[in-house]
Amino acid sequence: MATSPTQLTLKKLRKEGYLAAVTEHWNPFAKIRQDLFGFVDVLGVSEKGTIAVQATSYSNMSARVKKIEDHDNLRWVREAGWQIEVWGWHKIKNRWQVRVVDIS
Repeated sequence: MATSPTQLTLKKLRKEGYLAAVTEHWNPFAKIRQDLFGFVDVLGVSEKGTIAVQATSYSNMSARVKKIEDHDNLRWVREAGWQIEVWGWHKIKNRWQVRVVDIS
């Protein structure tokens, strides 16, 4: 069974004590997936604060960072004090590893 970056992210956030939920959804009219505020795939909340994660493959990380940095809504999410991260997943020796880029 293939594991998606989104599912891996949910599992990791929950293990770290976050209440986490997927915020992207399928728009059947546009026939595309849409992220919360244009770049949030998974949202986590805890006593540590709120974290907005763009979950992707390791190879697509730079494109996702650029997408977020260029997005008009980034300013609003930063001003709200949310942690904003891109999590890039890849397998090393049959074990999932994540690289995190903080763009808060």
